[in-house]
Amino acid sequence: MGNSVAFKRVDGTTLNGYLAEPAGNPNAPGVVVIQEWWGLNDQIRGVADRLALAGCRALVPDLYRGKSTIEAEEASHLMGALDFADAASQDVRGAVQHLKASGSSKVAVTGYCMGGALTILASTMVPELDAAVPWYGFPPLDYVDASKIKAPMMAHWATQDAVFPIATVDDLEKKLAAAGVAYEGHRYLAYHAFANETAQGPRRIEVTQYDAAWAQIAWDRTLRFFGRTIG
Repeated sequence: MGNSVAFKRVDGTTLNGYLAEPAGNPNAPGVVVIQEWWGLNDQIRGVADRLALAGCRALVPDLYRGKSTIEAEEASHLMGALDFADAASQDVRGAVQHLKASGSSKVAVTGYCMGGALTILASTMVPELDAAVPWYGFPPLDYVDASKIKAPMMAHWATQDAVFPIATVDDLEKKLAAAGVAYEGHRYLAYHAFANETAQGPRRIEVTQYDAAWAQIAWDRTLRFFGRTIG
């Protein structure tokens, strides 16, 4: 449905990504989609395609520069080598700027797992973004300057998440409240990666499990939120 695209980071260097767009609407609202730790794979392309079907221009920046994996150990290595501040302030911001420059008047950022953490970081580092939706992921809270978050945020958390514990979500939400962030958080009786349809069967690892019912509810909430915030 989508196509490979090249765009400029803030520093002027070129980055590749995957862009899915709704037919006949070059000025549709934009969403930057941030990958899980697996990389820019078919599953995250499918998220962009789904957003395009819902009427958004969805751009996935290739944070790993062409690499992806299905092995958790390699994914951990790739994520560990990623400069999160650079990815948020350069890759993600460049993607937001690209969507705005090419037709979208408003742009949101959303991401899953590692991408959820980067979504929260981007909300502190990308002044151009208009909304943020992290899914079951957050950075170390010391790196979250909530006073810099100006866009509304909706978040989806799994109460049985062993990767990003719900107790730390409590602390994050206290920081957001103290800073007056327009925030709406939702909690699901589910495991990590509950919205990733590949987190089951032979690819399933012990701490992740897809939940179709909760995933659909979270998607519906997200699309309504985008309708309110980016149009």
